[in-house]
Amino acid sequence: MRYDFEALTDRHNTNSLKWNVDENVLPMWVADMDFKIAPEIIDAIQEKVCKGILGYTIVPDVWYNALSNWWERRHDFKIDKEWMIFCTGVVPAVSSAVRKMTSVGENVLVQTPVYNIFFNSIVNNGRNIVENKLLYDGKQYSIDFKDLENKLTDAETTMMILCNPHNPIGKIWDKDTLERIGELCYKHHVLVLSDEIHCDLTDTQHDYIPFASVSEICAKNSITCIAPTKAFNIAGVQTAAVVVPDEVLRHKMNKALNTDEIAEPNAIAMEATVAAFTKGEEWLKELCFYIEGNRKFAEKFMETELPELYLVPANATYLLWIDCSGITQDTTCLCKILLSEAGLYVSKGEAYGETGRGFIRINMACSRERLEDGLARLKKGIELFNKSLLK
Repeated sequence: MRYDFEALTDRHNTNSLKWNVDENVLPMWVADMDFKIAPEIIDAIQEKVCKGILGYTIVPDVWYNALSNWWERRHDFKIDKEWMIFCTGVVPAVSSAVRKMTSVGENVLVQTPVYNIFFNSIVNNGRNIVENKLLYDGKQYSIDFKDLENKLTDAETTMMILCNPHNPIGKIWDKDTLERIGELCYKHHVLVLSDEIHCDLTDTQHDYIPFASVSEICAKNSITCIAPTKAFNIAGVQTAAVVVPDEVLRHKMNKALNTDEIAEPNAIAMEATVAAFTKGEEWLKELCFYIEGNRKFAEKFMETELPELYLVPANATYLLWIDCSGITQDTTCLCKILLSEAGLYVSKGEAYGETGRGFIRINMACSRERLEDGLARLKKGIELFNKSLLK
């Protein structure tokens, strides 16, 4: 491989949110990779910084072209320049859309278990969470369409936040599923807000389908949030794009982002984004191949060393969604023991909604050596947890 994903990076004392832990703790919680970013992005940032001035920044044509060309080439979806609006991040865009495209007291539908910050964006803005709980048969997830339509028929439900691919379960929604969601939402006058930040983190045999690319109905009734930050590990740069094909919705969303003051780029956002989408493809291919290897390693380890747990199959993200219901439904308690006794910091499933009870989420975007360490700690923690149950 051209790029080195085996290196053990040291992120202590770097103001890292993820690594703000004691020396003996291995953090595998927040979705933040431990790999160094692509050297092509580093070069672009260094070139900008070396010019010595980091003043107010515009959004140049090269930024629009980089995103448009990437989505057309990799995802077979042509995004017109006028559809795109710069934003400082996907989460700020989600919160702004909830705040400005719905009214206080209305319902926003999510499909749980789902990215927990969606709950904050809804509740903190005075809206109500409505859950379309994903169906889980003990092996994989699917959508309960009968329940979905029932929830969408409520006149107070005015927005659906779609996670595509889905965090934390790592599922890529297929075209038929997305089309059915789009038709139901359009039929019941519910706006679709699609978070597609994990879209480029798929295994080598799968690709995601942009929601807005599925049909004219999906395009005209949707707002899509995209970014290079998750795939290229540059979340700290604060850069994203909001894609809105419909002119009326775009006008409203553009006004929303600007009145919330989240539509102006920082001084290196353009350089980092353009470098990622014009020079980072080979790095990303190797990254996805490496992550796929990590997932297979974790699968084998759990099958042989932790058969009482079940790793839910996934084709996207670098997250492991692990069913621990064979030993406990209380993964809050389990996570406390993993941290205190094994020094392993992972995410409890309850954070992603009630349907996450009995699950944990582990970030495996790290060197194989570090992943081995994490899985060994997981095994140790599970053994200690099981012993505690016998007392």
